[in-house]
Amino acid sequence: MASEPPQQALKPEPIEQTEEQGAPHWRRTLWAVWFAQLLAAVGFSFVMPFLPFFVRDLGVADDRMVGAWSGVAMFAAGLSLTIFQPIWGSLADRYGRKLMLQRAMFGGAIMIGIMGFSQTVWQFIIFRFLQGALTGTGSACNTMVASVTPRKQLGFAMGLLQTAIIVGNAAGPWMGGLAADAWGYRVPFFICGGLWTIAGLVVLFGAREQFVSATQCANGNHGLRQVFGDTGLVALLGSFFLSAFAITFVGPIFPLFVEQVANTTRAATVTGQLMGAGGIAAGISCLIVGRMADKLGHRRVLITASAGSALFSAPHAIAQTIGQLFGLRVGWGLIAGGASPAMNAMIGANVSSDTFGRSFGITTSAMCLGFALGPLVGGFMASAMGLRWPFVVMAVLQMATAVLIWRYVRPNGRAAQEPETAEPVAAK
Repeated sequence: MASEPPQQALKPEPIEQTEEQGAPHWRRTLWAVWFAQLLAAVGFSFVMPFLPFFVRDLGVADDRMVGAWSGVAMFAAGLSLTIFQPIWGSLADRYGRKLMLQRAMFGGAIMIGIMGFSQTVWQFIIFRFLQGALTGTGSACNTMVASVTPRKQLGFAMGLLQTAIIVGNAAGPWMGGLAADAWGYRVPFFICGGLWTIAGLVVLFGAREQFVSATQCANGNHGLRQVFGDTGLVALLGSFFLSAFAITFVGPIFPLFVEQVANTTRAATVTGQLMGAGGIAAGISCLIVGRMADKLGHRRVLITASAGSALFSAPHAIAQTIGQLFGLRVGWGLIAGGASPAMNAMIGANVSSDTFGRSFGITTSAMCLGFALGPLVGGFMASAMGLRWPFVVMAVLQMATAVLIWRYVRPNGRAAQEPETAEPVAAK
């Protein structure tokens, strides 16, 4: 009986540390993952401004089919991401989030480097499929950060993490366009592989994890279905899908559209600058909106960002100058930048920690399906109807996303109150 009071006094400590303060190393891990994600995003987006031109160099002689084949190449990576993300997410809950993040970084380094040796468009498509199967850094980074960050800081953490993607996607196309115009279309793939290798090393030596396996977590098991309900879960996955589908719908034809509007031989450089301007604006938005979402509510911010982005997407269809495109890209970035961190923070704040891997894996899978089908459908639509109509479709899809979330996605917040009493089983 004499030993009971000390045991009772010691019990609440891990709970308070987990819920209010997060893991003791959470800030260090957040910044390590942020830097790794930045390098990965730079590397991945390095090839975007010239991907259609690379496809053209691989033997697609008909200019009308360049956009379509570029869409197929993007579809291949998105399809494999869709298939493998839930699998990697479940393995992360079982064996550790850091291990899965290292797999994504080093796997991506190998596959992107190999793409530079492609001799035919079909080889390139196969390599893209294998890249998607081995990577998925977005889901791995979200899971890793959510597992160590206090819930009240999730909006900020996810917003900060999203800035790495956005800033990387802004700097990558700009640098990739310059590199492609200077050295050709193959060298940038090797540069990408090097950047992803460095990102993997940053995770290996910089991130820290006190891993609690799903089987040893005493409380929780509040996954997406328990938090959002059957109808809400379908709507949530639909919103992730539509958001990604809309964003990537114009992906394979945007460099061709810029080439048409700018009427220049340096289309890769101009495309990179346009993507960079929009990316910088979105990065600024992420930091501001991430803080706002923690106070105003992730769902409310998500609806506003989705609807607002539609208002800046449609006018692309009537743009006549590069100056107009720059203005639209910056405006779109400022309003749309808060959507992704709000989405991820809403998941992390409501599901229980033992289901983070599966939850982010499932939502990322829905998003990756959108990433896969968006470029494919958009590329074929552009080849049939021209380069302007896809921007109108993009706006309609973004508005539909806002309506879907407003009408059906309402988390019940059960998991946010969960006590987390399990002790870490391993430290990495």
